[in-house]
Amino acid sequence: MSPHRRSLRFWSGAVTAALALTVTTVGQASAADVNNARNAGFESGLSDWTCSAGSGTTVSSPVRTGTAALQATPSGQDNARCAQTVRVKPNSTYTLGAWVRGGYAYLGVTGTGTTDVSTWTPDSSSWKQLSTSFTTGSSTTSVTVYTHGWYGQSAYYADDVSVFGPDGGGGTDPGPTIPSAPGGLNVSGTTSSSVSLAWNAVSGATGYTVYRDGTKVTAVSGTSATVTGLAASTSYSFQVTATNGAGESPKSAAVTGTTNKPNGPGPALPKHAVTGYWQNFDNGATVQKLADVQEQYDIIAVAFADATSTPGAVTFNLDSAGLGGYTVDQFKADIRAKQAAGKKVIVSVGGERGTVAVNDAASAANFANSVYSVMQTYGFDGVDIDLENGLNATYMTQALRSLSAKAGSSLIITMAPQTIDMQSTSNSYFQTALNIKDILTVVNMQYYNSGSMLGCDGKVYSQGSVDFLTALACIQLEGGLAPSQVGLGLPASTRGAGSGYVSPTVVNNALDCLAKGTGCGSFKPPRTYPGLRGAMTWSTNWDATAGNAWSNAVGPHVHGLP
Repeated sequence: MSPHRRSLRFWSGAVTAALALTVTTVGQASAADVNNARNAGFESGLSDWTCSAGSGTTVSSPVRTGTAALQATPSGQDNARCAQTVRVKPNSTYTLGAWVRGGYAYLGVTGTGTTDVSTWTPDSSSWKQLSTSFTTGSSTTSVTVYTHGWYGQSAYYADDVSVFGPDGGGGTDPGPTIPSAPGGLNVSGTTSSSVSLAWNAVSGATGYTVYRDGTKVTAVSGTSATVTGLAASTSYSFQVTATNGAGESPKSAAVTGTTNKPNGPGPALPKHAVTGYWQNFDNGATVQKLADVQEQYDIIAVAFADATSTPGAVTFNLDSAGLGGYTVDQFKADIRAKQAAGKKVIVSVGGERGTVAVNDAASAANFANSVYSVMQTYGFDGVDIDLENGLNATYMTQALRSLSAKAGSSLIITMAPQTIDMQSTSNSYFQTALNIKDILTVVNMQYYNSGSMLGCDGKVYSQGSVDFLTALACIQLEGGLAPSQVGLGLPASTRGAGSGYVSPTVVNNALDCLAKGTGCGSFKPPRTYPGLRGAMTWSTNWDATAGNAWSNAVGPHVHGLP
């Protein structure tokens, strides 16, 4: 994570563009609106639809509602565009929607006579709703509605297409009716401050509302949600309703979720936390003993563990000579003292030069066993995953779940992916984070040493601004991680990274934008995330070199978030 431990990876604009997350809002149908799309659920095959290069067909599985859905398969020269001409009224506003899954999926409209619009989402293993709106021109009586995928990518599926608005006279599908109450509500995971829920999909629903002890706490488009900001060791009652343009269903049967005990020895990790990497080497930054780490840091990540000759296994070697004769006994005593003061001390695995590879069941077992052994030897509270040369989501998930089974519910797990690693839920880092969401503490993505990246609004942002921090964080916040599992990682000084340093004021403005909706740049998040975990820096040593300017400014701000 220092300049000589950071690698750079860039994507071309076309590939990067294929990984944006689009945040959409679902328009509400009025009483007079009708669905002007015909054969919107593909129950009559491809009737009323035309697909390019024979790319489309109808399938009986997967379907969202009814008995059929569209499957369209792109090729290297064709994006599998399926379109329908829809009759509309001039000077009218319509809401265009569809449910999609599989490969990259786009939804759009042309010929509006005003501004043609489109929206899209990266690949997904479950149904997602796309929605946008358009206004017709003064002489527009028909538009072309289309879906398509991306060249050479996997097939996408579409179902329940809708063009809600005034009746254009071309024939309609029936409008929405109030959905039924969701079934199958269950608690899928807990932490000391959150409860994760899942339930069955409801036919005709476009969203779901979650209630805690009778009070609405969040609304989502999928069939799962994580309720955060809860007290440890406390039971809560949860219910869910289904919603669409016609209204809200009755509440589901209630389930009870109980949060875990506080993490680790000593006090629980605070709701808002600051993470700092402590350097187990001398690279020109201030050399510190662990006891010297600034008070503002709640999680101290010791960088780094070392790979061994056994695949997947790690060990830890204190650089006593490089740290001025710092002994192992002093180091262990300092860990205990930090823990007694309410801090968490974890060992970080990776860095730019990290060579640990977990890519099969044997190396996963070696990783879990060796990390647990290091934790037992030194008293670490957990592990940080900072593998910059790629990871295998399947086997890293297996390794971390095995480690969790050994260490128990007090285990701290953090991750420090690069920006490119979190552009899409299909990326292995993002997959791993979602796979271990019930035991994951926080993902502190590195907003530095980065090329330009896409935000959750599909726009390109360059590092060094509030917008870069907030628009990229939005991908994680809207992509499945709980706010308490998202932190902003920045260098403590200009010497702490090759590029991407921003002043503490920019960091604090980004935190406020995400948590409170204030201090934003041009990008405005779709909602606020008051449970946002906080911030991370590389490193406590570079912070000390710069007179502790970073921790003195960002630390109190993080701890003062709502």
